[in-house]
Amino acid sequence: MISRIRRINAFIRLGQFIGDAANEETIGEWIAGAKSRNNWFTPANVRLSLNAIAEHYLNEEKLKSWAESYPEPAQSRKIGVVMAGNIPAVGFHDALCVLISGHTLLAKPSSDDPLLIRALLAQLIEIEPEFREYIHFVERLNDSDAYIATGSDNTARYFHYYFAKKPNIIRKNRTSVAALTGNETRGELRALATDILQYFGLGCRNVSKVFVPSGYDFTGFYQAIEEMTDDYVHHHKYFNNYEYNKSIYLVNRIAHSDNGFLLATESEALVSPISVLHYQPYDSVEELKALLRESEEKIQCVVASPQLHLPDALPFGAAQAPGLSDYADGIDTMAFLAEIA
Repeated sequence: MISRIRRINAFIRLGQFIGDAANEETIGEWIAGAKSRNNWFTPANVRLSLNAIAEHYLNEEKLKSWAESYPEPAQSRKIGVVMAGNIPAVGFHDALCVLISGHTLLAKPSSDDPLLIRALLAQLIEIEPEFREYIHFVERLNDSDAYIATGSDNTARYFHYYFAKKPNIIRKNRTSVAALTGNETRGELRALATDILQYFGLGCRNVSKVFVPSGYDFTGFYQAIEEMTDDYVHHHKYFNNYEYNKSIYLVNRIAHSDNGFLLATESEALVSPISVLHYQPYDSVEELKALLRESEEKIQCVVASPQLHLPDALPFGAAQAPGLSDYADGIDTMAFLAEIA
C-alpha cells in the first residue's frame, strides 16, 4: 500500500496541476474532449468543476485535515464505484475517497462523463506512478469487495439486488431546495439563481424548488437574474427544454411565471424539469420547517435566508461548492471505507 502521506501529497500536486497556467493546453484538451461527448458540459462548466475540485478537495490544508481524521483500513480492498455523470467530474469525490483510504479503485464511469475522470486519474498516476496498480477502469464489477453506486431511484433497486451480499453505499435521486423570506437582496437572489441554474440544474445540489411566503412576487427575482439571459437562451439543449416546457404550460393552461429562459410554477413536487423552478407557498416558519422535514430523505441540501434560522442551511450561492465532508445522501463515505474488513 502506498503510504498515506504519499497518497495525500499526490492529490495535492494534482490540485496544483489543475491550477497551474502552464498546464492550460492539457486542461483545454480535457475540456474539449468532455464537451465533444456531452453537450451539457460547456467549457465554462467543465472549468468551473475542475477549479472547484482543486480549491475545495485538493487544497493542502483541507485535504490533510480531512484525510487524517479517519483511521487507516486494516487492509486494502477492491472498491467498485459506479459513477454518476450528470455534471462534469462528479464521480471524482468517490475516487478520491477510495484512493486516499488506501483501497483499490475499480471505476465504472458514466457514459455521460467518460473522459474527465480518466484524464484526472491518468494525471494522478503521472504524478505518483505507484497509483497505477490501484486504479482500474472496468465494465464489470464482479471482483469488488465493496460497492459505491450512484444512480436514479430505478437503478438503485438494481444495485441493491446485485450488490446486496457485500458492503455497499447505494445512492438514489436527491435534489436541493431553497427557502425565502421575501426580503432577499438583489445580490442574494442573484446568488440563488446560481444555485438553481449552474450546470443547467442537472446536479443533486441544484435547487429545483423554492419555498416562498404566501403571495410572493417573482418580479424582483427575475430582475436580479436578467444578466444571465444569454448564457441560457444560447445553449440549444437547455433552451429546447425551456420551449418545450413553456408550450406544455400554455397548452394546458398551467399558471406560471416566465422571464424568457426560466419558468416558475407552483407545485408540491421537489424535482422540476430542466428550465423550470417549482415553488410552494408557506404561511409560517413552523409550517416551512414541517414541509422540509416531510421531504428530508429526498433533499441533498437547503439554501435559505439566515433570517429563517434553519439548521444546517447554506447561504445563497453555496450549493454548488461542497467541501470534502459534504457527502452525497449524508452518508460518510470515508467512514464506510475505513470499516471494510
